[in-house]
Amino acid sequence: MRTLRFHHTGEPLDVLRLEEAEPPQPTPGQIGVAVEVCTINPADLALCQGLYPGNLPRGVGLEVAGTVDAIGDDVTGVRLGDAVFGPAPFTGPTAGAADHAVLDTWFPRPPAIPPAAAVALPMAVDTAQLGLDLLGITPDTTLLVSGGGTTTGFAAVQLARRARARVLTTAGPTHTAALRATGAEVTPYGKGMAQRIRELAGGPVDVVLDVSPPHDATIPELLRTVTDPRHVLTISNLAQARESGARDAFTEGPLGHRYDVVAECAQLTAEGRFGIPIARTIPLTDWREAIELSQSQHSGGKIVLKIAEPR
Repeated sequence: MRTLRFHHTGEPLDVLRLEEAEPPQPTPGQIGVAVEVCTINPADLALCQGLYPGNLPRGVGLEVAGTVDAIGDDVTGVRLGDAVFGPAPFTGPTAGAADHAVLDTWFPRPPAIPPAAAVALPMAVDTAQLGLDLLGITPDTTLLVSGGGTTTGFAAVQLARRARARVLTTAGPTHTAALRATGAEVTPYGKGMAQRIRELAGGPVDVVLDVSPPHDATIPELLRTVTDPRHVLTISNLAQARESGARDAFTEGPLGHRYDVVAECAQLTAEGRFGIPIARTIPLTDWREAIELSQSQHSGGKIVLKIAEPR
C-alpha cells in the first residue's frame, strides 16, 4: 500500500516520503480501515521534527475516515464495511496517510457527514474540550478564545457556547461571520486587541484559552485582558506562558481524552449544528502542497488529504 512516512527526523519536506509498505494488521481491540481521507496537522510536522521519539520509520496523518476492512480480536459493535472515523495511532511504521490504517478509538460516521467533515473533528474537539475543562467553564464565565479562526479555536468557541458561556474571540475576516453566527463576539487580532477585548467585555474577561499560532507578542497582550496571569491557558505559546506565569496545557498535563464529546459533535455535525472549517482537500500524491500549507500557519481550516474515493 501507499504510505507517507519518514525514516529519520528533520524538516517535514526533507524527510517525508510517499512509498510502499505492508498494510498494518489490527491487534486485539483494534480495527483496520480502508482510508478515504486523513488530515495533516501541526502535530504531524512536530512528529517529523522529533516529537515523541520512537522506532523509525514513522507515519503521519493523525485523523482518519474510511470503512472498516478488518476487525481485531475482542472488538464488538462494528462490522466490515461500516463508515467510521477517529484518531490514528502514531507510534508505528505507518499512520493515517496511507491506503490502510488501524484505529484504537473510532466513531461511527453518520451518513449525513461527508468523510472530510468527520475527519476534521477528533483532534480539534478533544483539544478544545480539554482546554475548557482546565479552565472550568460554566454558564457564568466570560471566556476569550484567542485564535477563534484556528480549527481548535473554532471548536472551542462552539463548545463554550453550547455550555452557555459568554464567548469573545479574535479572528480574521475569513471566519468572522461563522463565529458570530454561534453567538460569539468577534474582534480582529493584532495591534490594540487587548483594549478592544476589554471594551467588548466591559472590563477584564474571566479566563482566556489561547490556541493561536505561536507569536512573540501573544501572551503579553492576552495578559492585559485578565486580572491574573493564571487566568490565561495556552496550548501553543508555551515558552511565553512559562516565563510570564500564565498556564500551559502541557505542563498541567492532560485530564484524559474527551472522545465522548467527539461522538456528540459528530451527531451535531450531522444535524448542521456544529462543524470545523475545511481549508483544502488535496490528493495524497500532492502531499507536499499539504505540508507547505500547514507550515504557513494560515491554512484557514483543516487540511485534508484525499486517499481514495468514498466507498
